[in-house]
Amino acid sequence: MAVRRSMSGSIGAVVLGLMLALCFATTLVCGERDWTVGEGGGWTFGVAGWENGKPFSAGDALVFKYNPSMHNVVEVDEAGYNSCTAGAGARTYTSGNDNIRLSGGKTFYICSFPGHCQGGMKIAVATQ
Repeated sequence: MAVRRSMSGSIGAVVLGLMLALCFATTLVCGERDWTVGEGGGWTFGVAGWENGKPFSAGDALVFKYNPSMHNVVEVDEAGYNSCTAGAGARTYTSGNDNIRLSGGKTFYICSFPGHCQGGMKIAVATQ
């Protein structure tokens, strides 16, 4: 009996160790995270600054939730972010539930409806 308990305990410890190692490896490799822009309030006025202090990584996704008849999401360059203007060919999202995967570097998003960007509907996201 003592041998069986010992083997059973050893097998359980090995299985537990393998499960923990797998969880750790999965977190390192597949650590992508979804970030809901503006959290509970969604993509709306005054959201500028929401991104500050968040540890964004390449592979993470920004989720923009909003009423598509009132707002949109436009990916712009830094000049477009600073001036609140969307240049020709800027990527525009209009679903109201946009999921945008971060590829790395710095990305900029605004709402291009008149006055909305100036009202704080803009974010600048830098990945680590």
